[in-house]
Amino acid sequence: MSLSLIDLIAGGLMQASWGELLIYLLVVTQLTIFSVTLYLHRSMAHRAVDFHPVLAHFFRFWSWLTTSMITREWTAIHRKHHAKCETEEDPHSPQFKGIDTVMWRGVELYRDARAQREDIEKYGKGCPDDWIERHLYTPHATMGPVLMLAINATLFGLWGVALWAVQMLWIPFWAAGVVNGLGHWWGYRNFETTDTATNLTPWGFWIGGEELHNNHHAFPSSAKFALRKWEFDIGWSAIKLLEKVRLAKVLRVAPTLDVRPNIAMPDGETLKALLAIRFQAMTDYYRNVTLPALREAKLKLPRNLRQGLADDGRWLDEDKRAKLQAWLAERPKMATLAEFRQRLAQVLDDRSHDAQATLQKLHAWCTEAEASGIHALQQFSARLKGYAIAPARAA
Repeated sequence: MSLSLIDLIAGGLMQASWGELLIYLLVVTQLTIFSVTLYLHRSMAHRAVDFHPVLAHFFRFWSWLTTSMITREWTAIHRKHHAKCETEEDPHSPQFKGIDTVMWRGVELYRDARAQREDIEKYGKGCPDDWIERHLYTPHATMGPVLMLAINATLFGLWGVALWAVQMLWIPFWAAGVVNGLGHWWGYRNFETTDTATNLTPWGFWIGGEELHNNHHAFPSSAKFALRKWEFDIGWSAIKLLEKVRLAKVLRVAPTLDVRPNIAMPDGETLKALLAIRFQAMTDYYRNVTLPALREAKLKLPRNLRQGLADDGRWLDEDKRAKLQAWLAERPKMATLAEFRQRLAQVLDDRSHDAQATLQKLHAWCTEAEASGIHALQQFSARLKGYAIAPARAA
């Protein structure tokens, strides 16, 4: 059956139904999400997984076709985000840019970040630099979305143009806005990281697993974002499926904590574990020492100040920080626990290459914790000394 010009303009060659249009939109947008989370994020930015060259190139092509993003630039901007997280140099921190700016003007922030060419060179090392990257993907980045528009219009007519508009908004809204914005502003936290990253939901379906943002910031080089039994990362499921057909190779996942019994003093295994999972250690301190002390004393504290006990008040304004310090000054036991937490964080954040010196500081911390007379602190010290990395197993 031949189609009239009006039919072609209205519905394109496919003359698709509403259901077919919706299926097409879901398929192409989720392919774009997977190209970002699997290839740009987990593979390029963090080297957590390698893909077969053919699949890797498909991801590059699809990113070019549907987003116009350049691999080296995206990788560099994301690496800088981790290196400068929640500082004025962070390309998209709601703490400094404002949640409204990050949510609704993420494209502008990305454009500003890509203009910092020294940063692109510094943080973008190891990205593809082959002929097609130099002659097509990088110099003609905007040609991809133009080609996508032509394809959509040919297939679906005016509806294809509408679908294309949604495609062009998909990554700016969900990745640049929701993940970079809400993912540092609202949600729950498994780990007391030194930033404000949160998990938006425990089930990462819609944005490829990027919903589990706090988990990612705790273990950036892990290919798997779901770290609790009830969490689900659809991106990891895709990686495991691709691994089974030899199209992917997992390089790193988050280490698992093992606790050895009856360890008299921290040893090399303890230190190795603490350096690998320091955020989990600080989370354990908050949940097993700070919170029980609050409950035992039946102390009520506003939620934001209670969170200040978990992160030394890092994200409190001056007024709230002063209130927290005044509250601690009136409660010697809680002040002692806050001081021990701060000292432990300093030991774990020490960037010295002298492992023996760090171990000695850890010995001193444990000795003083056990002499404190505070039961929860003593128990935590005993547990801490037994920390070790569990043997790797198939995930």
